[in-house]
Amino acid sequence: MTLYRMAVPAAVLLASFALASAGQVTDTPISSSVATVQTPAQGAPTPGAQTISPEEMADILMARKEYREAAVSYKKLVETSPRNAIYWNKLGIALHQQEDLGAALKSYQQAVKLDPKYADAQNNIGTIWYQRKKFGKAIRSYQKALKVRTDMAVLYSNLGYAYFGDKKYEESITAFRQALVLDPQCFDRNSSRSGSVLQDRSVSDRGRFYFLLAKSFAQAGNVDRALVYLRKAKEEGYGKMDDVKTDPAFSAMVKLPETQEILLPKTNDPTLP
Repeated sequence: MTLYRMAVPAAVLLASFALASAGQVTDTPISSSVATVQTPAQGAPTPGAQTISPEEMADILMARKEYREAAVSYKKLVETSPRNAIYWNKLGIALHQQEDLGAALKSYQQAVKLDPKYADAQNNIGTIWYQRKKFGKAIRSYQKALKVRTDMAVLYSNLGYAYFGDKKYEESITAFRQALVLDPQCFDRNSSRSGSVLQDRSVSDRGRFYFLLAKSFAQAGNVDRALVYLRKAKEEGYGKMDDVKTDPAFSAMVKLPETQEILLPKTNDPTLP
């Protein structure tokens, strides 16, 4: 589930596991109690022994993709600290990775109940609804997360996917464009790390989806990436490739040789020019 696989229902990504506080993503893992190095008594030999916290141990299990064991560890943490929203979110992710969506949803909801401004958990609720194809509920969940954090490209990306699933294509483009403003590489990244923010990048109509992504990149001024996704749209058999000629979003690139080549009719005869 941590692989970036287009059009696979369980294609779930996890971005940036470490949290400085509920809803805040950082690059440095921290936990409720930091790792400590045992200091020997004066005159005693130095064993170099190191201890880690129960949360860190659970995080290690997640990184190893030992999700069942990680869930057991996080359950113990929420039992001892039931008001810790981060623990509930991490438990939800461990359950989510086992495809226990019902239990994962309850964990995310508990995290949000404890901390209504926990954008990560609110996003993950949206991902549950997205996987269940409840796109309206997914949209509302992502919008709630964005009311708290407007600086996370992943939230706009997820919102764009949910709009696409709900066949609201213009809204999807708007969300994708905002994601690209915040992170121009957000659609190119393939995260294999465990994380606190989930993504589901599965789509059913891949040809249309790639065309909309091409349009989003074109509007953002990234011609190279727009061409990549136009080619993908053509490969998927998208039937409205000629829209490139009239859509204002592609006006700056429509006359490029690369674009004209993409717009040539497909042929099954390799001997034809």
